[in-house]
Amino acid sequence: MGRAFVYVILGGGVAAGYAALEFTKRGVSHGELCIISEESVVPYERPALSKGFLLPEAPARLPSFHTCVGANEERLTPKWYKEHGIEVVLGTWVKSADVKRKTLLTATGETISYKFLIIATGARALKLEEFGLTGSDAGNVCYLRDLADATRLVDVMQSCIGGNAVVIGGGYIGMECAASLVINKLNVTMVFPEAHTMARLFTPKIASYYEDYYIAKGVKFIKGTVMSSFDMDSDGKVTAVNLKDGSWLPADMVVVGIGIRPNTALFEGQLTMEKGGIKVNGRMQASDSSVYAVGDVAAFPVKLFGETRRLEHVDSARKSARHAVAAIMDPEKINEFDYLPFFYSRVFTLSWQFYGDNAGEVVHFGDFSGNTFGAYWVNKGNLVGSFLEGGSKEQYEAISKVTRLRPAIEDLGELEKLGLGYALAESQKLLQPPPPRDGGDSALVLDKRPLYAWHATAGVVVAASVAAFAYWYGRKRRRW
Repeated sequence: MGRAFVYVILGGGVAAGYAALEFTKRGVSHGELCIISEESVVPYERPALSKGFLLPEAPARLPSFHTCVGANEERLTPKWYKEHGIEVVLGTWVKSADVKRKTLLTATGETISYKFLIIATGARALKLEEFGLTGSDAGNVCYLRDLADATRLVDVMQSCIGGNAVVIGGGYIGMECAASLVINKLNVTMVFPEAHTMARLFTPKIASYYEDYYIAKGVKFIKGTVMSSFDMDSDGKVTAVNLKDGSWLPADMVVVGIGIRPNTALFEGQLTMEKGGIKVNGRMQASDSSVYAVGDVAAFPVKLFGETRRLEHVDSARKSARHAVAAIMDPEKINEFDYLPFFYSRVFTLSWQFYGDNAGEVVHFGDFSGNTFGAYWVNKGNLVGSFLEGGSKEQYEAISKVTRLRPAIEDLGELEKLGLGYALAESQKLLQPPPPRDGGDSALVLDKRPLYAWHATAGVVVAASVAAFAYWYGRKRRRW
């Protein structure tokens, strides 16, 4: 038993939805495209799960956050896929793949063949058992990766309002879930081995700001240690979390957020791997020319830094999926993927954005006792990364533009003094013809690249219009 399609997307996460929309924009015919997903629902915006989905009042629920509303585009409901002739195979596990034969074998015994395959299998949450611990199957221990996880977390959370919640991990999931637990009136303690929260991105100074904010909301932090075991009751529920430093914490529920691992097992030994993911080129094409990989699972060349990276964020998933489809459908016109790494988060009333790379020396700026502050990273004489909390639309656009330009920085002290004003000033230069080279010295030197004033002005006008609509629409949907 088998079926054949021209295009198959394996995986039903964010990337799959954005790829499907791009296929329809580029004229895919009815019956040519198939999506295979282990989840029981069509693709949705995963960030909603750790934000609006966990709110106690008017929480986000499907179908409100199906893709592609995260980019202010069509909402792809089950009806949409049917109307566009896209076969969606839900709740189905693929147990093996044969890249040479271009076939996938499902757990039900069906063989699905393809001409082009897009691997959008994403990643799975790391479990305690992978660190030699037990307890993941306890009735009040929660993970958060998919809709089923989020639904279970809400049920457990609502059953112990006013109780004690322990969050294991100080990264994205830990920070966002801790905020939601507080909003739901639980007493929250975060436990993690690093010296501060979001250790992969935040500097100690930036982390201190958020930790102080969380502490003011009642969150407790236990740093520099990890859990060693759980105490359980006769019903198989955790009653306490024991830590390696010898202390223990009473617990009515536990949320575990200790990282993710890309789902590459089906293709190991068949495709080239790098940095824990499937290695692809600038067209998102794997070592087999009929296979493309996108999102968390793809290790792709970041042109800005001249190296291959694997990025775990929704923005990368959305954009890499669209690029892969463009490369498949219109290969003669598509350029290499030129992606500026981008990360963001929203917790409580806070909202930050980061662009580029957090390598090199750090220059902090702004009012760390107020609402708006940030940092630049300068590596080998060039600005390579920018972080901003509490910025406006214009300010976030400015740090994005200046990071992509990679301007040369000669004086870190001057950069610190100018702060956010530096990004705003340099982004405005894009509207003007480049000044003549006069050999003059400057404390801050921007790399001079050819700019065409008419194109730049027209582009900015269009971008401003799109951004204004996105800002208006985004405020409407900000709850998730």
